[in-house]
Amino acid sequence: MDWEDALKLILAMVLGGLVGLEREITNRPAGFRTHTLVCMGSALVMITAKYIFGIYHNMVNLDPARLGAQVISGIGFLGAGTIMKDEARVRGLTTAASLWVVACIGLAVGSGLYQVSIFAALLVYVVLILLKKIEALFRRNSGVAVIEMDIRNTPGQIARVTDCMGQLKVVIRDIKIQPSDEPWIHAKFYIRLPRNVTYESLMAELKAVEGIMLNMDDD
Repeated sequence: MDWEDALKLILAMVLGGLVGLEREITNRPAGFRTHTLVCMGSALVMITAKYIFGIYHNMVNLDPARLGAQVISGIGFLGAGTIMKDEARVRGLTTAASLWVVACIGLAVGSGLYQVSIFAALLVYVVLILLKKIEALFRRNSGVAVIEMDIRNTPGQIARVTDCMGQLKVVIRDIKIQPSDEPWIHAKFYIRLPRNVTYESLMAELKAVEGIMLNMDDD
């Protein structure tokens, strides 16, 4: 085995894992292991393509980029599995895009473009982090507030929270919940307040709801 090929696979594992780590932390469908495997697999495809080309290029007309092209188009089936549609919006597009990007990074690693691969992976990681900051900025400018709380993990508990907000005519834009088997689960509510309701009055009403612990989140 060529040790350079082994290093390519290790580098692809590290770079894919770097991008996947951010997705794992944010509890997305495709996280650390998925991104790592996609990047490693893509690198292995390019290594294989170059190996085949080196053996048979004098015998038949071969293009070493053909296998890589199939990876770029074929990775869509994984990306499609991360995209979910609910009544409010489409989720998972960023994760699908990050999977496609790490596949391209893996192909670059397999082709021997080490510096470009590392730079690209760092850029992707920075973009994923900055997107959160930009989204938070847009939410603040659009008047959307964020309420972070711990909710008792019992049936109907989230409904009690939404009912409380509904009585005040609060518009719930989004709810993000971290699934867990623990007695308490963490949740973020992205809301828009009506003109006649203040943030303080909403918090006072929520404090009266049994089974929640409020925590203000400014991010």
